[in-house]
Amino acid sequence: MQKLNCEANQVVLNNKEEVISFKCELQENLQKAMKKFVDEHPNWDQYRIIQAAIAGFLMQKGFQSRDLTRLYIGNMFSMNFKK
Repeated sequence: MQKLNCEANQVVLNNKEEVISFKCELQENLQKAMKKFVDEHPNWDQYRIIQAAIAGFLMQKGFQSRDLTRLYIGNMFSMNFKK
């Protein structure tokens, strides 16, 4: 399995919300598919796709968290939930 090359930077927005920013290399086919999707669905961007994908994966694997569910639903349906 090929090693995933990622860098992480933590940015604190306020006391309740943290955002972790990371750079990650994607396979070319995945990047092309994501770009095509964003071009066809202008209300989506690469960040929203990645967040929805990671949240959905974790939920499917049994990780349960109210914040994770809010993030997943918010990304899937363009909703912004406040804590």
